[in-house]
Amino acid sequence: MRFRAIIVNSFSVLPRVSRALLPLFLVTAVFSQASSGNLEEQAALVTEFEVNGLKVLVKKRPSAATVAAGLFIRGGARNVTAENAGIESLMLETAVEGSANFPREELRKRLANTGTEIGAGINSDYSVLSMGSTREHFQESWRIFADIAMNPKFDPADLERVRERILTGLREAETDNDNFLEILQERIVYRGHPYSTDVRGTLQTIPKFQVKDLRGFHGQVMQTSRLLLVVVGDVDAEEFRGWVERSLGNLPKGGYDPAAVPEIKIEKPALDITRRQLPTNYVQGVFNAPGLGHQDYYPMKIAVAILQAQVFQEVRVERQLSYAPNAELNTNAANTGFIYVTTVNPNEAVGVMLDEMETLKNRLVNERFLSGISGHFLTLHYIDQETNAAQARELAKYELIGGGWRNAFLFLDKIKAVRPEQIQAVARKYFRNIHFIVIGDPAIIDRSVFVGQTDAAGN
Repeated sequence: MRFRAIIVNSFSVLPRVSRALLPLFLVTAVFSQASSGNLEEQAALVTEFEVNGLKVLVKKRPSAATVAAGLFIRGGARNVTAENAGIESLMLETAVEGSANFPREELRKRLANTGTEIGAGINSDYSVLSMGSTREHFQESWRIFADIAMNPKFDPADLERVRERILTGLREAETDNDNFLEILQERIVYRGHPYSTDVRGTLQTIPKFQVKDLRGFHGQVMQTSRLLLVVVGDVDAEEFRGWVERSLGNLPKGGYDPAAVPEIKIEKPALDITRRQLPTNYVQGVFNAPGLGHQDYYPMKIAVAILQAQVFQEVRVERQLSYAPNAELNTNAANTGFIYVTTVNPNEAVGVMLDEMETLKNRLVNERFLSGISGHFLTLHYIDQETNAAQARELAKYELIGGGWRNAFLFLDKIKAVRPEQIQAVARKYFRNIHFIVIGDPAIIDRSVFVGQTDAAGN
């Protein structure tokens, strides 16, 4: 997602357990029995209301010194085509440069005086105008934020400055091999899927957009039926409702009705190699995965965490084939997971990683080990949710692509409920038909290692 992780052998999970997890296990095991809290108590901190079709979530954090707000636009890659890729990103980045009532220089002074930060971001599923402010200055900061959202100035000089910044980033994107892997994945694995359209834009599309194009696109997406507003902090929800009614509530409602994002279907093993003269080879293997709202997501989350630990142990610690091998589960509406390695010996490294995936398919995880993994997720979850901004992002993510914001409070309970049989079942279901993207030397790649995987029938 472009908005673009890792116990002693006495706690046997599989035949081998990553020693890299030992320090974390010793810490998280202490927390493994901790309660994630009562759903009703946590949900009671969130006030949900609607203003002229705009859904608003306000999470109360008493005594918090700061407030975070995000105005999320639904759609992401589905809002653009190959012809206008990047226009939403360009529109938002230009909007935060100044508004009708707060042109650029005045805006900079106000933000500095109030300790406010306003920014923008986008991924394949949605985009956001974001704000962070002090509680003391939240009302003034909100007035500025709402004006940027509703009345961006789109000054030609601001547009040119932002355009050049984006173009510089696009020109440099393919010079970084890790970034290039992601770009190739989107072009190859996502071919024919909405995610194949680069929401950041391209060197061909970004230069052609003018102020009138940004204004036109702004009018299309700034409709309350397309928007979600999330605020986290020491905020009175009823008072804030009035602020919204007098500002964003005046936007047109529109009639946006988003269709479900189609699944990404990787139906057979595949290998695509891009030749580059490099001292090492960059490899990423992409596989199907359940989305955030799917019942398989939670056992898959644990399965990938265990795979990550085993890959680290076997590829780096035991064999010294790579400094940073990895396995991760993405968090998109149409989801994938991946294994990743940079190495001078890609055949051996990938062979080891595939062996670890097979082990998870064929052997059950030990129950005691699983308890430690739950503690691992509990610790990371609370660390990740320390800030208001992180909590706003989490609520928005679940509301937009995870089946509703209340599911954000169920994460730990669902992780703790996962059983070894479920982990094995998702490994068998999803750890197959891997599509490998390789940057490096084709002459040293043994194709049989990469595509001689389990087929779609599980053979």
